[in-house]
Amino acid sequence: MVVVKARLSGLPVFLGLAFGLAWLGMIGAWALGFSLVNPLVQLPFAFAPAVAAFVVRRWVTGEGFADAGLRLRLRAAWPQYLAAWLGPAALVAATAAVAALSGARPASLDGQVAGLPGWALVAVLLLVVPLLTPIYWGEEFGWTSYLRQRVHPGRPVAATLTTGLIWAVWHYPLAFVGYIEFENVAVGLTAWTVSFVCQEVLLSWLRVRSGSVWTASLAHAGNNMMLALLVGFLLPDVDVLAVTVLITVPLAVLAAWVLATGRLRP
Repeated sequence: MVVVKARLSGLPVFLGLAFGLAWLGMIGAWALGFSLVNPLVQLPFAFAPAVAAFVVRRWVTGEGFADAGLRLRLRAAWPQYLAAWLGPAALVAATAAVAALSGARPASLDGQVAGLPGWALVAVLLLVVPLLTPIYWGEEFGWTSYLRQRVHPGRPVAATLTTGLIWAVWHYPLAFVGYIEFENVAVGLTAWTVSFVCQEVLLSWLRVRSGSVWTASLAHAGNNMMLALLVGFLLPDVDVLAVTVLITVPLAVLAAWVLATGRLRP
């Protein structure tokens, strides 16, 4: 009971630091005229959740890092690593199929970047994603490997959905500083929130099944660097809200499968 109380006492500090540092970084960069689309501008606030989790674990609660999932566990968790690595590419194909069924006509990936054929672009991204995984660890170490394990102890589904909702809200300022632009902000943020919650279900499944935060970090990198990028190339004439909804459909199907089959249990 004492341990549980100590862990819960760290939640306000974690959330204050994760939101405070990130929102100040986002709004400050925008106020100074920097583009939030620039990955270098994003770096400082991308690590805010990790900084918050480190501070709380080390100095606020003193609970340490035993349950942080910092070990790679490559031999035991290779199926999860494979799913995290190739899953975003499969989601791109699924999103293109959903778009085609809805009446859109996906464009070709050929020549979208430096004249590369589509298959070569996908291959390059598959090689790049693992290299960028440490950057996305900055969020996963905070959200999936700290917050999710502290909210609603013993209730993995509630913890995951709550973490996904908080993670989505953490991103909200980006809709007002030029990173993403919805014609109807309320509707856009609602769709974005559903997308984040579905992603969190999948990231949490990888984290729970692998015992490592690195599988979730790899999948997060793939979602940003492959899923979002390639779907943008495939659907250049589709507005941001529709793209968000189309991406969310296969995510929601997979998330529903994870929840229905009880795969979030440790």
